[in-house]
Amino acid sequence: MKVIKLEDIIGTENEVKGENWTSRRLVLSDVGMGYSVHDTTIKAGTETHIWYQNHLESVYCIEGEGEVETLADNKIHPISENTLYALDKNDEHLLRAKTDMRMVCVFKPALTGREIHDENGVYPLVES
Repeated sequence: MKVIKLEDIIGTENEVKGENWTSRRLVLSDVGMGYSVHDTTIKAGTETHIWYQNHLESVYCIEGEGEVETLADNKIHPISENTLYALDKNDEHLLRAKTDMRMVCVFKPALTGREIHDENGVYPLVES
């Protein structure tokens, strides 16, 4: 059994910061669960282009307000506290934060923690 506290992740290599976000990687591929779990904050007033071609992702918003625009159909999905969205078709999307948003993100397959978004918003598959 694993017990992981957010406070033990903050300030370590498992707290990764991008221009629009901070991701605290709680469960990664080295734990062997087949998925990874991240506590992510999206900065207010930002728009992030994301397209996880190699991963499925479910995102549960626990704080804040924003929206997701799926680019295949240009549909806008409002996101607020206690809302989950699942990118079940490797959906290319824009994530817009009206306020700071705190999200719990689950990726399958699991991330190693070394992935970086490429120019298309994609995380490459990285072997553990």
